[in-house]
Amino acid sequence: MNHNLESMLTVAVDLVEQAGRITLDGFNKGVAVQFKGDDSPVTETDRATEAFMRKEIAARYPDHAVLGEEAGQTGPEHASHRWIMDPIDGTKSFMRGIPLYSVLLGLEIDGRIELGVAGFPALGEILYAASDLGCRLNGKPVCVSQEDRLDRAFVSYTDPGLFEKFGKAPALARVFSSSYYNPGLPDAYGHALVATGRCEIMLDAIMNPWDCGPFPVILREAGGWFGDWSGEETIYGGNAVSTNGALRDQVLDLIRDRVTE
Repeated sequence: MNHNLESMLTVAVDLVEQAGRITLDGFNKGVAVQFKGDDSPVTETDRATEAFMRKEIAARYPDHAVLGEEAGQTGPEHASHRWIMDPIDGTKSFMRGIPLYSVLLGLEIDGRIELGVAGFPALGEILYAASDLGCRLNGKPVCVSQEDRLDRAFVSYTDPGLFEKFGKAPALARVFSSSYYNPGLPDAYGHALVATGRCEIMLDAIMNPWDCGPFPVILREAGGWFGDWSGEETIYGGNAVSTNGALRDQVLDLIRDRVTE
């Protein structure tokens, strides 16, 4: 067992729990919203939460780098360890009082995500994993479902308009027509549902690294898979899919090599 990774996971879980409490101070309380150049929303709660997380990581791990949505990359340029964070993934949900937003924190070591925590403060859920240490939800081991029939699979997805905008609507339609039920659930929560066996597939038409930092290791340790539409386990592919292990190849056959349709 990697005891150093285990200790960092303990720190990361505690940090996400503390950050989650900061977000709850502003949740469903009419917090002011600004819009960035790409038309995505941001609140003072986003900024305050990221500032808190950055300060805590810098104090504990001064030789580590940090990449976050609001303040970009900081820390040593060639650090072997890089923390990847989103203080509020799902600010659109957060600003409307929808409880499916999350606090995300992943740790990349030598280019591979080895540790990940996804907290859902308004739901009281925290999902976390580290390489060879398993995946847990609120302290209890979890795993993906064993469903191997696509026509019985639950498929989640983000805003259908984004699939249309980025030329992926035909692929989404193929998955819909091949699966059993298609509940749209926003942002990171869909990937968490796959890792915990409550959904089989989650599709994102567009993805930034900080929006999915924890999920490669979370899905890996839960027995599933997270990566881009071409089939690579990565947070840098610009889009994303999570699946249980049994349906991975079927899903990729439906969507990859056709992403420019």
